[in-house]
Amino acid sequence: MPVRLWTLHPRYLDARGLVACWREALLARQVLAGNTKGYRRHPQLQRFSRTDDPVLAIDTYLAGLLDEARRRSYRFDASRIGTPGLSVASLPVTTGQLEFEKKHLLGKLEKRSPGFIPLLEKTVPLQPHPLFTVEEGEIERWEKLPGTP
Repeated sequence: MPVRLWTLHPRYLDARGLVACWREALLARQVLAGNTKGYRRHPQLQRFSRTDDPVLAIDTYLAGLLDEARRRSYRFDASRIGTPGLSVASLPVTTGQLEFEKKHLLGKLEKRSPGFIPLLEKTVPLQPHPLFTVEEGEIERWEKLPGTP
């Protein structure tokens, strides 16, 4: 199962993308908490694993998704996550990573939710998920590029 924990702000995700990201982040939480044997080495989890408290970091990520879900009047179950703390420092994300994700998401939106395309195309600079702070750079090393094993 490919896991996609978007570093783009959740406002850019269509309903299907937001729900999928929520579910995948909940799975990531279980992995980071040591409650499952699978996906422990998944590249998308590296940025959370490198923090002092990976579970708190993923809870903070989930809280950002929950905020967007509430803004849209979706009913995500907040009891599935811990209480994110203010002590989690923001995580870095590169401009190259955001651009890569933008292109990847545009491909998905073309097929399933074309109405979201203008929001993603017109926002400059792209906003990251609230957990992340943007810095100049190429695509992140952990990113699985198309055509790579």
